[in-house]
Amino acid sequence: MDLSTLANLVNAAAVSAGVIFAAVQIRHYRQQQRREAMLELVRSFQSASFASALRRSTSLPDGADRQKIRELLGPEGEDAVFLVGLTWESIGVLVFRREVTADLVADFFSGTISISWRKLRLFVEEDRRFVERDTAWEWFQWLAEQMGEREKSSAPVPAHLAHGSWR
Repeated sequence: MDLSTLANLVNAAAVSAGVIFAAVQIRHYRQQQRREAMLELVRSFQSASFASALRRSTSLPDGADRQKIRELLGPEGEDAVFLVGLTWESIGVLVFRREVTADLVADFFSGTISISWRKLRLFVEEDRRFVERDTAWEWFQWLAEQMGEREKSSAPVPAHLAHGSWR
């Protein structure tokens, strides 16, 4: 093998190694970005206002309409409902666009999303008629339906039971 061929082989190996290294770095960077996005998502729900709004919304009877919400939660009750609903709406868009995984959202919020939808479905339908827009609350509904489909194929098991032997 002459020196020119050897140099070409070394060059090809170096370029190949560089491409592989770059691909690994890009993959690592994307994983890091996704992890940061998911952590930021979780942090965004750790506020007193969201916790209060969620508690108030999930205390409603199933199928609460606007009048029932005002009756039980007072005039600011609709604000709590909007905070919860629009939060789930935002997460729905993020899941659909694959900015966060459905698995992560299910692990953290599937129960509260499903409960919120059960409580607020009639309010959402009423609000759509009120604003004359079928797309109002569309991602909240989509997300709740996705969580429901996941639970049809695999019933939710509490983490302390599903992962009790984890070490």
